[in-house]
Amino acid sequence: MLVVLSLPLVVAATQTRTFPTRWWIVLLAGSVCVSVLTVFSVAWLAVLALLDGLIFIVTSIDFVLLWLGSGGSQHDNIEVEREIARTGSLRVPIESKLTIRNRTSMRLIGEFRDDLPEHFTAQPETHTLDLAPGLEAHATGELTAHRRGAFELEHCYLRVESPLRFWQRQITVNVPNRINVYPDMKQLSDYAMLARTDRLSLIGVRRTRRIGQDSDFERLRDYTRDDNYRHIDWRSTARRNKLTVRQFQSDQSQRLIFMLDCGRMTTNERDGYSLLDHALNAALMMAYVALNQGDAVGMICFSDRVHAYIPPRGGASQMNRLLQAGFDQFPRMVESRYDQAFLHLNQYCKRRSLVTMITNVVDEVNSEVVVDYLSNLAGTHLPLGVLLRDREMFDAADAPMLASLAADSQNGQSAASTLQANESTVDDFTLYRAAAAADILVWREEVLRGLRHRGVLVVDAFPDELTAPLVNQYLEVKAKHLL
Repeated sequence: MLVVLSLPLVVAATQTRTFPTRWWIVLLAGSVCVSVLTVFSVAWLAVLALLDGLIFIVTSIDFVLLWLGSGGSQHDNIEVEREIARTGSLRVPIESKLTIRNRTSMRLIGEFRDDLPEHFTAQPETHTLDLAPGLEAHATGELTAHRRGAFELEHCYLRVESPLRFWQRQITVNVPNRINVYPDMKQLSDYAMLARTDRLSLIGVRRTRRIGQDSDFERLRDYTRDDNYRHIDWRSTARRNKLTVRQFQSDQSQRLIFMLDCGRMTTNERDGYSLLDHALNAALMMAYVALNQGDAVGMICFSDRVHAYIPPRGGASQMNRLLQAGFDQFPRMVESRYDQAFLHLNQYCKRRSLVTMITNVVDEVNSEVVVDYLSNLAGTHLPLGVLLRDREMFDAADAPMLASLAADSQNGQSAASTLQANESTVDDFTLYRAAAAADILVWREEVLRGLRHRGVLVVDAFPDELTAPLVNQYLEVKAKHLL
């Protein structure tokens, strides 16, 4: 009987996102117990009917009170505001403060939680709610993004219990906010601090001896009162019988252009970071160093088309432009169109620049394209090819040797017996896998040698160790005046 009576109530609850609590189970258990007693005595039927009717009336009243008290079909009486920064950094907690105002006539008891986009985690995930009519509650939590990009925080979710605790209603309140998650720029502040204290060697950046002076000789001219007497050229003065000074020109601002491959070559992931994530972090670090050196920096992001282009400029504001252009770029499972990227470069960047392309090579087809296009730049620009290593490939090539050394250390054997122990300590699959990996690495080294032979600068590094070699290469270019 209770099931039949409750059918309309169940339909109404489903339509209003209202669900029974554990107290419903207690009521149902009581009804079931009385139903069992009717088997032994017909007199219990009247008790069962009375009990079921009472349960239906009480729960229906409780449902109506919850429905009306929480605002019915509209939730205008429940106001939610979110205070959160518009920007954040990857894997750095972002503080989010929620304010809930109760404009209803009912005491709101339950819990609530903030919106949680994909690739986000929250601490804590939920907050308790006990809010009397006319008051407001505050809750502070931390959201952590595990991916770069632009994210929308659209709602706040509340779960409110009815006055008699038989029902709980799910309420969604629209609270739109947008947050842009950028790469963690802590490395920039670390670099600035170490540069001030002359400890850049701690992060792998080495000091490069600069060839020549900071200023280069331009011409001789007559002395004026504002000239430094140390710049007087005494030989020319004696020859001309007139005070003559040497005039110098400061190093002009040089140009750097990054070309980030966002195609299938940079889709590999390790420890939650793709190759493109590491490439972007290293490029931003090098851009920061170059901007501090007074150079102009630009960037092209491309895959099967050009996604973003930032013209080379100098100044502190250029760093923000680079961040805005790169923070929402992700690797795509498409074949990169190097021809379109280099055509765009030739069309908009005619002045000689250090062109740094960060990519990867895995087969002969894409390697030939990379080599050809970088080599063709040698006459107009200074090309720098950055090829990202696959750590799993190197680990696979080293696997037999490491396994044999481990076996030797356990058996007390010398390192000289390593090769003889390979057959007994390493399975065939590992050996074949290592041979295939070694063959690919030999081919890859030939590609690198071909790039260097054609006048292309090369940086070959693991993705998570790319920053220091890339910055060192830039400082060497500056020191040797290669541009």
